[in-house]
Formats: sequence, structure tokens, C-alpha cells
Amino acid sequence: ISICRDLPNIEVITFSVNGISDLEPLHQCQNLSELYLRKNNITSLDELFYLKALPRLRVLWLAENPCCGPDPHRYRMTVLRNLPSLQKLDNQAVTEEELSQALVDGVEITAPPARRSVENGWSESSASSAAGATTEPQSELLSCSLEETNRTQEELDTKSVPRDKYSSFSPQEADCSHKKRNNVLNAILLLMKELDAEGLEIIQQTVVRRLQAFQKKELQEE
Repeated sequence: ISICRDLPNIEVITFSVNGISDLEPLHQCQNLSELYLRKNNITSLDELFYLKALPRLRVLWLAENPCCGPDPHRYRMTVLRNLPSLQKLDNQAVTEEELSQALVDGVEITAPPARRSVENGWSESSASSAAGATTEPQSELLSCSLEETNRTQEELDTKSVPRDKYSSFSPQEADCSHKKRNNVLNAILLLMKELDAEGLEIIQQTVVRRLQAFQKKELQEE
């Protein structure tokens, strides 16, 4: 996610289901208002240190990360104590009562997570995460969940593609094709927020040409 260092004006980021463990690249995204990090590899709530400097952050989805721990109440209270401006956490609205209780039950984070550098420049946590990934069975690495990718689209309020669009593939191939398509779509949606009117017009013209080409091809096949 190092690309975020070059996107200071980005407003919505969805990185769900991506194996992310380090949130440091996000601390310069001062206009960020919505951040979706569900089901990653964030092991410590100390990573919230990098989000405390984001004045406009209102929506955070952090569920299904190792940092959530076995105590849901303590996790939620700690997040709200450090990010009291949140209006929604893990798809659940934040109440005034929770914010008050967070001052009592939450743990204040005052320093970034400790990471020991290694020779190749990776942090220890990144290296261990990568090592863990290489030991996973290949079938698990290649498995793609249609439910997960549709959930990502739901976060961005985009429309999911019907399963019958991939009817010519096997179930696993269809899901993987859907996953790849969603990754591309999510990247485009995020980067479009950085474009001005002229850039958007160029994209519109390109899309129109692409659609015309697809329609012509379908007519020829029929």
C-alpha cells in the first residue's frame, strides 16, 4: 500500500482481504474519510497510531484482523479511544455512550508499533508475514471467494457481476476471474477520485469506445 504515500487527497480506500500488516503509508492521507481493512494481517492495534493524524476519518472497517483479539469489547473501546471521530466502526454506528466508555475501557496508543529492521529493508513483521504466505498450500493461495469480492464491491457501493457471466469457466476459475476483475475495478475507482474534469472526459471517451467494440463483437457472435 506504499502507493498511498503519493495519494494525499484520496478519500476512500478499500484494501479488504489483502494480507496488509503495516498502516504507516496511510498517515499522509489527510483527506481520507473511509477506510476498509477487513480480513488482513494487522496484528497490533498500535497500527492505529498512523490513523490518529487523519482528521476526516469517519468510517473504519477493521474486523477479522488478528489485532481484534479474543475480547471484542476491549478491541472496540481501544479503537474508539484513539479514533473518537469515527461515526462507524466495522459497519456498526458509534454512539456517544461508547465514546464515553472508551475513555475508561480503551487503551490509549501513544507510539507506533515497534519494528526491527532486517538486512533487506523489510520490517520484521513484514518478513514474517511474507514467510507465512510462502508456506500456505498453493491451492489455498489460488482460491478466490466470490463472496469476498462481492463484499468489497458492497463496501464501495458498486454492483456485483452475476455468476452467469462466468458460466463458461469452472467454479474456481470463475471466482478467480471475478477476483481479478474486482481488483482492477477497485483500483480504477480509487484512482478516478484523483482525476480532474479533463481526465474524466478522456476515460469516458475510452469507455464508450470499449463498449462499442464489445457490442460489435457480441453482434458478430450472434
